[in-house]
Amino acid sequence: MGQYDIQGLNLSSDHYTVEQSLVRNKYTAKDDSGNTVLQGKQETFKLKEEFPFFDQNGEDVFTVNAQQIRDYEGQYVLTEARSGEDIVVLDHEYSILEQIKGASWTIRDPETDAELAEISSRKFVGLFRRGLLGNLIPHHYEITDADGGHVGTISGQLSMKDRYDVNIEDTSSVPREPIVAAAMVIDAIEGN
Repeated sequence: MGQYDIQGLNLSSDHYTVEQSLVRNKYTAKDDSGNTVLQGKQETFKLKEEFPFFDQNGEDVFTVNAQQIRDYEGQYVLTEARSGEDIVVLDHEYSILEQIKGASWTIRDPETDAELAEISSRKFVGLFRRGLLGNLIPHHYEITDADGGHVGTISGQLSMKDRYDVNIEDTSSVPREPIVAAAMVIDAIEGN
């Protein structure tokens, strides 16, 4: 998976815990040992949404930028900080039926547009999460490869802060770093 590697970042674990700050869309990803491996935040007051990400030492590793101005539907490009190369595209197609059928995000190759993975939420959960119970119902996404094979899950936890587990069981054909980044970006954009 060399072409999707991000310089200065090595996410080789199968499990990460992502926690959102109480104040704004600021995220920290920790490995099984509790070490911070990635931090990201949603920039405020930007015409196009921007999410810079940093390693455990605070060094820039990549940025995710929206391609449209303040658009819930659209493409978000993950660009490596050191080389300036686009690594993947996070593609979200919004539907008014999304709360019933579930949200779906596709991770694509930036040059060929080939699908690398899909992150999709469970059907009907959005309706309950937007109802009386609000965000008390944790979100849950399934990660699949281009052929629909199971890769892992993103599962919310009951918590005062938005906290969830990213479990990656098979990344033989799916880039790991963009999945962890996508988990944070999806959470910020969908307002989970």
